[in-house]
Amino acid sequence: MAIAVYGRVFNASVNTFVEELFTFLAEKEIDIYLYHDFYTFLKAHISCPDGLKTFTSYADLPTHINFMLSLGGDGTMLSAVSIIKDTGIPIAGINFGRLGFLANIQKTEIKEALQKILNGEYTIQSRALLTVEADGLDLFGGENFALNDITVFRFDTSSMITINTSINGELLNSYWADGLIIATPTGSTAYSLSCGGPIIMPGSGNFVITPISPHNLNVRPIVVSADMELHLEIESRTENFILSCDSRSETLSISTQLTIKKAPFGINLIRLEKDAYFRTLREKLLWGIDVRNY
Repeated sequence: MAIAVYGRVFNASVNTFVEELFTFLAEKEIDIYLYHDFYTFLKAHISCPDGLKTFTSYADLPTHINFMLSLGGDGTMLSAVSIIKDTGIPIAGINFGRLGFLANIQKTEIKEALQKILNGEYTIQSRALLTVEADGLDLFGGENFALNDITVFRFDTSSMITINTSINGELLNSYWADGLIIATPTGSTAYSLSCGGPIIMPGSGNFVITPISPHNLNVRPIVVSADMELHLEIESRTENFILSCDSRSETLSISTQLTIKKAPFGINLIRLEKDAYFRTLREKLLWGIDVRNY
């Protein structure tokens, strides 16, 4: 069996857990491929095996990989998605962060969780992605897709921007706001939720459009079909706006028109038996918690 391991710089407090992971993989004689920059960091900070195989991007990621492990928080998972891209390789996340909606294997449960994965005791949950395009531009170096959300923001001004938004050629609204979030069901519990957007179950076939601090308070988030195509035109007092795609961002001219739609591929998340969606919501969002019970 072969697995890929992706990660970024982390706090020294989790060194023991990472060493435990590599010890476990060595005992199971797993063929390991490490993200090159992460391997360089590991060799300088922990006891890590020498001579491991590496990869640097989507282009040299081996096709025979059984699954990828992401070591970090949800942000690390989003970054790993840009490497997996359309390969279909399943991904599991070990949570070294705080929330852990995506990276939901706790660092204290590494050995138990990995043993279940190796035993095939898991399910695959497919998650939809968004893609953004602009005529004549190679956005994000070809990594123009998002598992969580695609967002436009005002740039270099305290004034709001106007985002003229059409769906399938019909005007939806001209949003006068600090920005606009287009989120997948996966991203509905992220930035969109903090801006008042609804929670959408994965697999529901919908996206949500959520304004950021709209001038008109009666302009609310709207859920639309994932089959629809959005067209955005930006008006601003400055010449630029910011476009973000999960953890990546670019500054664009307001003359740039954007098309946002469902990506032609999805991402496969590894989910263990205890990783039920509603259980995750209850635990991460503290539903049902009442201090009067303690």
